[in-house]
Amino acid sequence: MGMRALLAGSAVLMAGVVACSSAGAATASPHASGASRAAKVATSAAATPKASTAGSATLATVTEGLCTAPAARRALAAQLSADIQKGLRGRGGVHAVSVYDRVTGVYCLYNGSAHFDSASIIKAIIMAALLRWHQETNTPLSSWEKSEATLMITQSDNDAATDLWDELGMDNLQHFLNLAGMGETQLGQDGDWGLTQVTAHDEMLLLELLTAPNPILDASSRSYQLGLMAQVTNWEAWGVTAGTPTGVSWHVKNGWLPDATGWHINSIGTFSGPGKNYMIAVLSDNTNMNDDEQYGINTIEDVARLVQADLNNAKLTGSSTAAARLAAAPNAAPSPASSWAVVPALPTPSQG
Repeated sequence: MGMRALLAGSAVLMAGVVACSSAGAATASPHASGASRAAKVATSAAATPKASTAGSATLATVTEGLCTAPAARRALAAQLSADIQKGLRGRGGVHAVSVYDRVTGVYCLYNGSAHFDSASIIKAIIMAALLRWHQETNTPLSSWEKSEATLMITQSDNDAATDLWDELGMDNLQHFLNLAGMGETQLGQDGDWGLTQVTAHDEMLLLELLTAPNPILDASSRSYQLGLMAQVTNWEAWGVTAGTPTGVSWHVKNGWLPDATGWHINSIGTFSGPGKNYMIAVLSDNTNMNDDEQYGINTIEDVARLVQADLNNAKLTGSSTAAARLAAAPNAAPSPASSWAVVPALPTPSQG
């Protein structure tokens, strides 16, 4: 029997979902492949970015390595592509990265359709599905649901996640994924929510839904979820938040899961501030059993610091104001993950 079959009920970890207030009107999804599936999500007609969100002139889209962008932002796309690869260079394991900056229209994707165990970042999907369900039934969250949601998002409480997962049921969860165009996401079976299979591509679709007007999550729902994701406990303030500039707000959800194959570490987040509106998702699987949880966290943070520096470089972004001063990463020496939020994987059974 394989290890994953033994992880029932061990839906683990901290899942990171970041939320960021959206500034300005919604823009179309930048995903060439996801745009067709996410047509219901986009509030504008076009799916692939044909125009810069930083100006009114229509510009051709260019591709530089891992990134696409309006022609005027070619240098930013090239630098982001190079830095994402730089951050991953020499790092063991399997990784995926997605980055989207609404202001410049730059979108980057590395290993975007590779599947990873969600760990606790599934909690962001559970929360969004719960809010959508209440929109459709035209009912408010109960006091119990609010309490469970707060525990699930701000403290990554596993029991609360299980309660809300069970309350929603697989049909409502899948219904939300269908509406969101998240066709690459495969829900964990038999209650194993932490084994939901996610991709960097689909995680970006979720972050887009949370940070701009759309027909699926209304303003109240988006504000509620982002508000919780802005209040995560200090042991969750790591990952894609690394290198966030002063004056830029982050909302995040992280996840980590140990099993017989190694550590699975994920971090997703959104970022906003004056002239800033961007999202980052990094998924990481350690494949060397000698690489511990901190190794995976360091990998994510190496990428995040480089991406944050590029997206806040006034010369690259074309900002008319000076680039925000990069603050020391709030998690240069991150607090250890809360042990109660992690359910260790079961030992590998003897073969008989």
